[in-house]
Parts: sequence; structure tokens; C-alpha cells
Amino acid sequence: MVKVEDAIVARYESKGHRFEILIDQKLVDLIKSGKEANIPDYMAAEVIFKDSSKGERASGEVIEEVFGTQDFNTVVTEIIKKGQVQLTTEQRRKMLEEKRRQIVEIISRESMNPQSGAPHPPQRIEKAMEEAKVRIDPFKSAEEQVNDVLKEIRVILPIKFEHIRMQIEVPGEEYGKIYAEIIRLAQIVKEEWKNNGSYSVLIEIPAGIQDELYDFLNKRTKGNVSIKIVK
Repeated sequence: MVKVEDAIVARYESKGHRFEILIDQKLVDLIKSGKEANIPDYMAAEVIFKDSSKGERASGEVIEEVFGTQDFNTVVTEIIKKGQVQLTTEQRRKMLEEKRRQIVEIISRESMNPQSGAPHPPQRIEKAMEEAKVRIDPFKSAEEQVNDVLKEIRVILPIKFEHIRMQIEVPGEEYGKIYAEIIRLAQIVKEEWKNNGSYSVLIEIPAGIQDELYDFLNKRTKGNVSIKIVK
């Protein structure tokens, strides 16, 4: 659960009644993006208030009248979807910083410079966003905003989203050292064990993480790995 002092207030008014909940701002992203969430984990209190500042609870009868149910998760979801989220200046600043960080991370991982074929480092993307005066919405998920951000920074930075395929082959004894990271970073297209005992896998990854994967594979296997880009 989120601490009361760190919670934000989501407020909804209908039929002359007001409803407030104290929540973690992460729950707003989860609900609005349609993702599943264990709602009580993101609440400062499992209470539907009529005035959270006074600690006054909404009655079950009023909740039933407005929402047609007293199911807690359903009511919380409706308040977030239909209501307004109240932020302090500091809360808004922190939300914007976190949302910006998430957007930069996605673009850095998924994109590349079409002129060089190399990924753009996060610092370069951040600078382009500053120059383009990109505005971030704290209440939209990072994924929802990526395309709009790309449109704005493309006038400053040559950039495109691309996935590449890599063929990786290691001796059998190296398999256990790399497999967990491969399935974390990549989508496996095809894998097989060869007659000589080596492990071979064809993967697809965002272009922006190819250097990260190269470094990992070479360090973990001490160079005992074959890596090829598959066109």
C-alpha cells in the first residue's frame, strides 16, 4: 500500500455526491491503459470517501445509487476512469519526471539512427525532447505517448523504430549462462541443439539494445560465442 503522504486524490462527482480515493499514481496508469492490477496494493486506504481531507466515508447506499454496485474494485476503477486526479505541485513534478524517463527508455531501446545503424543513447533523446519542447501528459501511459513524441523529435533527430534478427550460437556449456537474459531481452524465433552439442538460437530484438546484448554475450561467455545479424 502507498503511504497517505505519498498518495494522490482521485475525485468523482455524480448525482450531487462526491467520491474520493487515496491512491498511488501508478494505479492511474494501470487502469487507464487497461492493465490488470491488484487494486488494494495501490491504495493508501481501502475506503471510498466523500471527503478524504476530513476522513468522511461515502455510505454504501450512496455508492450503490451512483455506481449500481458496492464492489470496491469496480467503484475505484470507475472513479479513476470518469473522475479527476488532484496533484500537488511536487507530485506533478515527480510524475512528469518519471513519465519522461519511461518514454526516453522506450525510445532508446526500440529505435536506431538510420544514418549509422546505431542506437541513440538516452541523453541524446532527452536533449532532442528538450529542444522540441515536448510536453508530457502525466496521466497518459508512456506507451500511449511514444508515437507523438517521435513525431516531434524527428525534426531534430534522425530516428526510426526497427527490430533486427540475430543468430547466436554457443557451446553447450555456455547455454545456462546466457539463456535467462536472452528470453528477458528478446523474442525467440527458432532454437535448436546441434549435433556437435552447441546451442543455436534465432532471436528478434529492438534495434536499440543490440549493443547491450553484444556486450552481455561476450562478457558472459568470454568471447566464446558466434553472433550474426540476419537480414
